[in-house]
Amino acid sequence: MTGESVDGPIGELPELLRRVHMVGIGGAGMSGLARILLARGGQVSGSDAKNSRGILALRTRGARIQVGHDPSALDQLPGGPSVVVTTHAAIPKTNPELVAARSRGIPVLLRPRILADLMAGYRTLLVAGTHGKTSTTSIAVVALQHCGVDPSFAVGGELNESGTNAHHGSGGIFVAEADESDGSLLEYTPDVVVVTNIEVDHLDHFGTREAYVDVFDEFAERISPGGHLIVCLDDEGSAALAGRCADRLAERGVSVFGYGAGRYAHLAPAAKQVATMISWSARGSGGVARVRFDAPIADPSVERTMLLTVPGEHMALNAIGAVVACVCAGGALAGVIDGVEAFGGVHRRFEFRGRTGDVDVFDDYAHHPTEVRAVLTAARLAVESAATTDVETTGPGRVIAVFQPHLFSRTRDFAEDFAAALDLADQVVVADVYGAREEPIPGISGASIADRVTRPVIFQPDLSALARTVASVAGPGDLVLTLGAGDITMQGPEILEALRDRGAANHTNHAVTAVADPDEADRAETPGSQP
Repeated sequence: MTGESVDGPIGELPELLRRVHMVGIGGAGMSGLARILLARGGQVSGSDAKNSRGILALRTRGARIQVGHDPSALDQLPGGPSVVVTTHAAIPKTNPELVAARSRGIPVLLRPRILADLMAGYRTLLVAGTHGKTSTTSIAVVALQHCGVDPSFAVGGELNESGTNAHHGSGGIFVAEADESDGSLLEYTPDVVVVTNIEVDHLDHFGTREAYVDVFDEFAERISPGGHLIVCLDDEGSAALAGRCADRLAERGVSVFGYGAGRYAHLAPAAKQVATMISWSARGSGGVARVRFDAPIADPSVERTMLLTVPGEHMALNAIGAVVACVCAGGALAGVIDGVEAFGGVHRRFEFRGRTGDVDVFDDYAHHPTEVRAVLTAARLAVESAATTDVETTGPGRVIAVFQPHLFSRTRDFAEDFAAALDLADQVVVADVYGAREEPIPGISGASIADRVTRPVIFQPDLSALARTVASVAGPGDLVLTLGAGDITMQGPEILEALRDRGAANHTNHAVTAVADPDEADRAETPGSQP
């Protein structure tokens, strides 16, 4: 199958986007947008609550950025901004810069609207779903790059290959995440869409499960005529989406393809399963997937073994979805698979942070029960695989989950589900809730989850004592995994230091290997920074 793509550079920025001020410019989504605007010749100013490595990088590219929020930030560009960009999630409407912009008659738009404008003229490949968006999008980017395509992209995490979350490419394909959290994915009119899964989330915005699911139906209806909807048939929600939409989409020439083992294929009889995962097994720190590709992705059908560097069956499904999407966007199957096998991961997605010599420390962004369950399953397979390959190990070590709940509303709504997911670990340490944009809810805390965990559990509300708590329960061969979307990401180096101190106190000689990261806090969702 060969897709049509747009060749050559995209034209000049529209007038509205030539002078842009960004409130919360240091966050992952906003900083990526700024990178693309600057690369396309735009003038960019911004503000954020704190300095960061990302802000320093944007300044070197010409952005004018003020730390702290004040109306004077609007005056950094000569003539002032033509538009002010913000984000629904992290920036309140009462922000002084937003208030000043409205009083001056400057348009205030949300990030997705600007991203949609930047994608105009490209063939667009968007990844949607409750979980797996960043990983699947990142895999697709690397796969297309290995096919000789230079796609533009905007991703929610930094690719290990390039160290960046966004890029203005020379080719005619734009790859991005379509975030459903506030319904803003309806700004886009995509050509190729992957839906990894649909499971109720963001009830603070949607209110009901039905409203959350409906936004995916509306998004599917926005796919361009002749485009492609690609769904995971191992997920009930995404398969049901295909079942509801396939006939209507077919009337507009939109193909509906499925991938996975096909557990829920019966919910989408009109979806053509073009990639079937025959088997998957863990291998070392990654995995091996045997996949059959069928027409029109491969004609005649072909079976391929994909060697993945990232762990977990969920990541294998993400990789297969990315393969199908890239072929639909114009990539050659063989080259796409080569790129997928070369994919080196994304920051904060089962990211190795260091080792004391006998304890490994990883970090992951998982902040929904399903994500926690998937990454703990991958962690379990990792320690079991290590035990079979390490002759000095008498048996598999333990998985120690260090979880920081994200948002009071999510903690309230999913406390039972979080506890059930955390029960997959051998030892659990729960921190207090990272509230981000929310005010506390009476009676809701990390204890709401810890009290429901049936495995050995410690509730540690004092973040400054968390690392010592973890070190006190970790032993040889254990895998420690910090989990959450907040500032739990900064605990990896602290845990490694506490483990080293414990070893010194015990008169042992543990060699400490740490993966340097000068700015872990950049990846925490903080008020004033778009996640």
